[in-house]
Formats: sequence, structure tokens, C-alpha cells
Amino acid sequence: MTAARGAPVAGDTRVPSPCIDVCRMDAASGRCEGCLRTLDEIAAWASLDDDAKRAVWAELERRRAATNECPAATTTSLR
Repeated sequence: MTAARGAPVAGDTRVPSPCIDVCRMDAASGRCEGCLRTLDEIAAWASLDDDAKRAVWAELERRRAATNECPAATTTSLR
């Protein structure tokens, strides 16, 4: 359970979605402008296990660092 979108409740071990409700696909990159996920990553999210979700988060961090993009989503709740 989460207290607010992406904010985990103490003791909750689920991996939050990177979605920040800015859902627009960039035609050039093929990524969502809000969370930087691809359509395949977005579509698969609900069926991924926690390790796979953490791998997506790690890839999003790499993308953010490589492009200097900084959406509001962060991985601090995953540590």
C-alpha cells in the first residue's frame, strides 16, 4: 500500500511504478516523456516480478543520466 503516488508506506516492500502521470510518448526516442519507459516496459510492468521492476528502475536511471533528463520520479524508495 502507498500513502501517495510512489511514496511507500513503512513495511511495504512492493516496487512502486515509475509513472508520474505525464503520459506522452516521444516519437523520436520511443519513450514516455514522464517516466522514460518504452511502451514494452509500460505494458509489461504489472506482470514483472520485483527484481525485474528494479532492473527497469536501474535502466531508467541510466537513461536519465545519459540524457540529463530529470522527471519527478526517483528511486530513493527502492533503497
